[in-house]
Amino acid sequence: MAHIKLNQGLRRIEVSKLEIENDLAFEHFDRLPADQRDAEFVKALYIGVLALRQDRLAAFMARTNNELGTELETLKMMYEMKSELFAKSTVKGAEAELHIHDFLTKLVADHNYSDEIELTGNSAGSIPKNKTGDLLCRVDGDADRKVVIECKFDKSIRLGEIEDVDWYGNKFDTALSQLIEAQANRECDQAIIVFDKSSVAAPVLKTVGNISFRPKYGFIVIVDSLRGDYQNLGLAYLLARDIAAANPSLEVEHDLLLILMDRIIADANRLADIRSLVEDGIKKSQEVLSRLEQGRLSLEFCRSYLKKFLETGTLTRTDLLDFYNGGDVKAKYQVIHEDIKSIIKKAEEA
Repeated sequence: MAHIKLNQGLRRIEVSKLEIENDLAFEHFDRLPADQRDAEFVKALYIGVLALRQDRLAAFMARTNNELGTELETLKMMYEMKSELFAKSTVKGAEAELHIHDFLTKLVADHNYSDEIELTGNSAGSIPKNKTGDLLCRVDGDADRKVVIECKFDKSIRLGEIEDVDWYGNKFDTALSQLIEAQANRECDQAIIVFDKSSVAAPVLKTVGNISFRPKYGFIVIVDSLRGDYQNLGLAYLLARDIAAANPSLEVEHDLLLILMDRIIADANRLADIRSLVEDGIKKSQEVLSRLEQGRLSLEFCRSYLKKFLETGTLTRTDLLDFYNGGDVKAKYQVIHEDIKSIIKKAEEA
């Protein structure tokens, strides 16, 4: 008995009593909430049909039986197909949310946190009929300490500085408005909006760079989904959860918070620039390693002060002076620098 029927009048595919035994498919659907599986099945069917319609598939299968060649061609086709699908905003957004969910789940596990990461993009929040806020993260499972993440892979979205908002014209979503809306809809104090490098407005990319922090609004982050690079989001999430986890009874001095954030984000941007240098094939090994270690030490140093600030609600003038002067970062780096020189010397002698 056929499980697939075509309703010619309605131009609809009808499926009945269909069971599929496939470990890969089972694992994929097993990680999704029950109310999202139907939509995911439709998307998977669409992707499969798109793949089958590629003329290259038949030619590729007939051309070679070589296992390595088959794997490489398959990977190439998957990348091309992914790029084509990624250009479609509806598919792109849904796929990105799943990847971001997986990335954050691994991130919190690697740090031994017990944060709960939930996909919420298909469900309304506190505002009736409003689904803004694609992922809801409960810090250590605490429903009162949450971070909301909104994915906006859309070139039409602008930054939305308050002085640029036209109160008398048509209403448009902006990065800042979406941060506020996500916080209100998911009842959170901390929010992150994620843009993709391949689909973000040029002015937003220029202003944000990699990560930007706006007091009262939240974090604006640029990721590269096609490369699977979500490191900028990882840093933003760790900072956002630190703020969310802070003692709620403390009166946080926002000027000091901004000083700390500016330095942390500046170091994160330096690391991103270094990564670009490496990817472009620059072979200045000692300089690259040195700058990477400097960036890592700076981030650790800054985050230690941020944590202290969030725990106590303030920093003493002595603390601020020590932070300004870099504490013992230079001394720690000297030890690493000697190790780097030793590694480079051995490589040159080899």
